[in-house]
Amino acid sequence: MAAMATSSARRGLPDPTIYPEEERVGESMLQRWILELLRPLLAWWLNVRHERTAFVGADQFIYWRQYDSSARVAPDLYVLPGVDPLTAVRTWKLWLDRVVPSFALEIVSEAWEKDYMDAPVRYEAVGVPELVIFDPHFETHREGVRWQVYRRVGKRGLIRVEAANADRVRSKSLGCWLRAIGEGQKLRVRIAEGAMGDVLVPTAEERAEAERAEKEAALAAKQAALATEQAERAAKEAALAAREAERSAKEAALAAKQAEQAAKEAALTRVAELERELRRRQSSRAKR
Repeated sequence: MAAMATSSARRGLPDPTIYPEEERVGESMLQRWILELLRPLLAWWLNVRHERTAFVGADQFIYWRQYDSSARVAPDLYVLPGVDPLTAVRTWKLWLDRVVPSFALEIVSEAWEKDYMDAPVRYEAVGVPELVIFDPHFETHREGVRWQVYRRVGKRGLIRVEAANADRVRSKSLGCWLRAIGEGQKLRVRIAEGAMGDVLVPTAEERAEAERAEKEAALAAKQAALATEQAERAAKEAALAAREAERSAKEAALAAKQAEQAAKEAALTRVAELERELRRRQSSRAKR
């Protein structure tokens, strides 16, 4: 097949090589759950949070040499920088698509030797600047390492720059930390930020929950402000009513005082009239 492909290339004929789009490889549920959480989280981190156009894919074949269908890798997760995140990727052929993945993640399967030994060699051939190998079951075999970070270093190529059993490593390409969260079947890989990767980047569900909580808090604050405004208005109205009542009471007291004064004056006037009448009558009797 290789000889036929080379001959076709020399004659400028269409490439006769069959490049499979998938292969039947057993994927554990744990691997699937890790990727279902991590892939959209990383896509949001790159495209929205940092406005870096990038396609984040998973489990597609990447071919690095034309006419050789065995020259391929199928990263559990990878990043194609500058590629529209909505691109429909079935396979990726470097001699056609011209974009080398800037990052690749391999989640170690039960056949850990293949991922430990074969993966770095193949990603070196692809030209990936950074490869991270994550072993969810590193404690089950003697050579196990939770995290292995490979980076391209000048002419030395892709070399391992970090091997750690800690819960996190930093990805230079992604600009964030990768953290192992949880245990057993609840183990997940999250991305984190901060100097030491202490701040987890929220998932879509967490962002939606935070947004909902923020809206509820804003609504509660608005309702509280409205209630305070209503209480202040009621207090002002009550104070105004109290002042009105006090004014009315003062006016009533003044009116009562004036009425009392008027009554006294009327009584004095009546007494004076009676006294005059009495004196008049006494004077009339004296004349008689």
